[in-house]
Amino acid sequence: MTSPSPVVARWDLGRRLREKRDLLGLTGAAAGRLVGLSPTFLSDVENGKKNLPEDRLEALITSYEFGDDEAAELRALRLEASQRGWWSQFGGLFAPEVLRMYGYEHGANVVLSYDGSLVSGLLQTRDYAQAVIESGSPNVRLAEADRRVEVRMIRQRRLAGDNPLRLTAVMSEAALHQQIGGREVLLGQLRHLIAMIERLDTLDVLIVPFSAPGHAALGGSFDLFTFPSPTLPSLAWLQTLTAGAIVDDPTMVREYSIAHASAVGVALSKTDSVGLINQRVRDLS
Repeated sequence: MTSPSPVVARWDLGRRLREKRDLLGLTGAAAGRLVGLSPTFLSDVENGKKNLPEDRLEALITSYEFGDDEAAELRALRLEASQRGWWSQFGGLFAPEVLRMYGYEHGANVVLSYDGSLVSGLLQTRDYAQAVIESGSPNVRLAEADRRVEVRMIRQRRLAGDNPLRLTAVMSEAALHQQIGGREVLLGQLRHLIAMIERLDTLDVLIVPFSAPGHAALGGSFDLFTFPSPTLPSLAWLQTLTAGAIVDDPTMVREYSIAHASAVGVALSKTDSVGLINQRVRDLS
């Protein structure tokens, strides 16, 4: 079990409808004519971008000849997909792709992250996040920066609770040295990081030391999302200076999985990583 996510439910529903349509040998246009949907709308549904009205889902269930059990699952997914995730209240602040990422992250049960120079957003303190956001967007208004920080704090709620997210965060040793927001902000961030590691048994933080050889994740920051449903594939999220992108191509997702494993392979153990973080705390204190 994990936290329900309308974005994941909509994606799951669309994939199941697409797989059944393909199995029946129907084109999108032919399937749309059967139930009174345009090919474009049906394509958006199958790609998880739009939800179906109840009567159109019932029409597809009949036309595609779904069995009773699977029909019940589809109805439950449509109902969940019609809910509003917490991220919907920030629709004017972020691009649709970013909001979708928040939905995928919220519905994932495992996240693998790699960061080359910053602490993972899911582990940042409020002060550190504020400094990162203001540094990255120097012209952003204070009120907007505060709301962006609030979003980051809300995302972190998935690390606790009844169904906590399993997070393996790999980061370069550079993140322990870059004084984002100044020395005191970094010191507070590193102390917070240690406290989180000690408190959460679902969290692994691994540091790639400066002495490590090259690895496949060099030069980028990314996240990999895995979901509790065995029918859903993993996804990757890539964040650049100006944009973010969800990657669902299986070959590319596999490449990022290999890159993350490569970074893990040259990183310090969890114990040694904590030791290095503690050493930086002592250096800064």
